[in-house]
Amino acid sequence: MPILDLDRVGLFYTESPGGTEPAPTLLLVHGWGGAGDQWCTLLPHLAASAAPRVIIPDLRGHGASRSQWTDEDWRSGTARAADFTPRAYAADLARLLIELRTGPVIAVGHSMGGQVVTALAVEHPALVSALVVLDPAYGADDEELTRIPSEQDALRAEGSAWAARFVAAAFSAHAAPGVREREQRLMAATDARVLAAARDGMYLAPDAFGARRATAAYLERCKAPTLAIYSNTPAADWHRAHGLRHPESMVEVIPDVGHYLQLENPQAVAELINRFVA
Repeated sequence: MPILDLDRVGLFYTESPGGTEPAPTLLLVHGWGGAGDQWCTLLPHLAASAAPRVIIPDLRGHGASRSQWTDEDWRSGTARAADFTPRAYAADLARLLIELRTGPVIAVGHSMGGQVVTALAVEHPALVSALVVLDPAYGADDEELTRIPSEQDALRAEGSAWAARFVAAAFSAHAAPGVREREQRLMAATDARVLAAARDGMYLAPDAFGARRATAAYLERCKAPTLAIYSNTPAADWHRAHGLRHPESMVEVIPDVGHYLQLENPQAVAELINRFVA
């Protein structure tokens, strides 16, 4: 079981063998409360030329990358919200890519993973040749930002059970049986303190770039060509108007899916990625 030892974190990842095709490594990064195996339904649809080598990590505090902070660390402040920001997650991934000698990767991220791979491209640009973001957790409008503080209070009061209910509403009526329940189990198994800290890092921290104005400013610093794939048209339209900084960047919408679009329609997502990489 491959583990990269970082400060207080054993970063779990899986890696497919490198192929002979002269294409970049694909890095697949899951979202909030998820794990790397969320990509298992997408992988069979990716063209060999698009993904000759694939690296799939579990972010710190998620999946098999359980953080090694104790209850006392959380009480004393040794474990900090700053340890679970998109930039902190991106720093972990940068160390992983350097360790694996991947060269520049095509970094794919879903939801919070979209923020993480964007931070990877901005803060560690030599490691990223292109980005793919699926319903990225940025560009939040005023209505969403108004809800988040009270939702954070509920998460901290009730724990991961609140997050499991929250994620249940993120699927469409077309989701395959069992998919919603599987994601609820993943969310419920994640430490609620990690979930709360990560959400703070996305939207409420002083340097968060989840709000629309901050997102637009941060995307100004992203030089990598980006494919953004959305499940809803309003968010896609906002990204087209404010987030495309490279001439090869594009925004696409997949209809009739929920937030977990790579689970609900992996073939459509893979077709867009295959075309973008080609």
